[in-house]
Amino acid sequence: MRHRKGFNHLGRTAPHRKAMLSNMASSLILHKRIKTTVAKAKALRQYVEPLLTKAKNDNMHSRRVVFSYLQDKESVKELFDEVADKISNRNGGYTRIIKLGNRLGDNAEMCLIELVDYNETYQPEAKAKKPKTRRSRRGGGKKDTESTPDTNAKVEDKAPENKSEDAKGDDKE
Repeated sequence: MRHRKGFNHLGRTAPHRKAMLSNMASSLILHKRIKTTVAKAKALRQYVEPLLTKAKNDNMHSRRVVFSYLQDKESVKELFDEVADKISNRNGGYTRIIKLGNRLGDNAEMCLIELVDYNETYQPEAKAKKPKTRRSRRGGGKKDTESTPDTNAKVEDKAPENKSEDAKGDDKE
């Protein structure tokens, strides 16, 4: 029985599991989303989220610790340069698992695991928001209507002067 065991062994030996999670984490960091089984995605989430937290503190020690897990220079560079900037204001929950259904060959549950800040579909601040207009019953619009014609009149007065100076300059040439 596996009561109170800390993580899913995924039917693999420890070195195989470590290598597989390292490769999957590197792919997730480089490609921002990968398609895998639900069990592997849950194990990957436990593996990669502490690394993403370490990436927020960009110093030599945290880079070396992350490199010891990932074993890939490009993914470490990508993590500390680009991903860390996007997740800097987030306190956790850097990944999202989206279930896709079952695989045809062996009926395994498939899913997408992705970095949350890189999917514009689910981000509410990425959508263009309309400015809120305030409607009131008071008649407070008189100040705005009086100031608008004055500014337009000033602009119209200045425009002919500029045109006449340009015309004089053209005659001299």
